[in-house]
Amino acid sequence: MRLWADLTDLVLPVECAGCRQHRAARHGFCPGCVATLAALRPRPVRPTPAPPGLPPCVALGPYGGALREALLAYKERGRHGLARPLGGLLAEVVAGAVGAARPVLLVPVPDTAAAARARYGDHLGRLARHAAVRLTGAGWPARVVRPLRALPRPDSATLDSAGRALAAESAFRARPGVAAPPARAGSPPPVVVLLDDIVTTGVTLAAAARVLTATGLSPSVAAVLAATEKRRLP
Repeated sequence: MRLWADLTDLVLPVECAGCRQHRAARHGFCPGCVATLAALRPRPVRPTPAPPGLPPCVALGPYGGALREALLAYKERGRHGLARPLGGLLAEVVAGAVGAARPVLLVPVPDTAAAARARYGDHLGRLARHAAVRLTGAGWPARVVRPLRALPRPDSATLDSAGRALAAESAFRARPGVAAPPARAGSPPPVVVLLDDIVTTGVTLAAAARVLTATGLSPSVAAVLAATEKRRLP
């Protein structure tokens, strides 16, 4: 069963988050965009060049079409109701990246306080929580952990590649007292999965991964919803 596709809310005429047409939609998507998103399959992506410390990265699809419009509606236009279906899609990516069902620790890349205010709250934290619920229900016991804090920096959307790299160098710090949680008795150690919504140059994910590794929470993989189309497949 697809992890995201339990769209059981009442069908209501709203602006579809994927195509922006005013039509009957479930969870914010019209049937056509539901079909488009359901057809996407997680696959490995890699920036060229890849920054040092970037873990293997898996994305649901390219940053375009219905997926791009949905992310913009969620992040920039305050459509919080999209957190559930987008979180379900993110769960698909995590499951595809991890493989066989096993415990996972989900580590969302934190927003700065300014970005959270501009984007109507902790957008990635909401996605992570919905993804964890879906994963746990499907057999991947998942917990969201927040070992990182973001330091003030410019919004990456306003920066070029060089600016992103410079800003990422000092973007994150470990929270005091961070330690890897102990594995549960009789269970394999959890897989640490770094989460973000979009990968462009990979410098933000690499910077977060380096700080996580220093705390003992080395991420095995990064899972994102979308990759800009200049990414290449390994």
